[in-house]
Amino acid sequence: MIKVLHNGSCSKSNAVLEYLDENGVQFEIINIVEDPLSVVELKTVLKKLNQSVFHIIRKEEKLYLENFAGKDYSEEEWLQILSENPSLIQRPIIIKGSVAMLGRPLENVKFFIEK
Repeated sequence: MIKVLHNGSCSKSNAVLEYLDENGVQFEIINIVEDPLSVVELKTVLKKLNQSVFHIIRKEEKLYLENFAGKDYSEEEWLQILSENPSLIQRPIIIKGSVAMLGRPLENVKFFIEK
């Protein structure tokens, strides 16, 4: 089953859920705002993405710009920051078994689901 790391206030995330639902794809929603990921869970997701933590930080987010921009945090520090501030995580993230991908653009999701 596909897992979707989701933020309900994100239009891209909602569009992916709608696409999956319309196409009969079974999925589990993990609302990262209501149930933030731990540092260990974030590390697991990053391993499945095959990316560093810096790849999933939303650098356009107001919270980032006001509190974190221009500061030199380590990967471990960023993991803690993202665990405490899940709105800073790129979303949605689609997880299928041992691999994951950022769920944007929607065309990438379509390709990922079909493979």
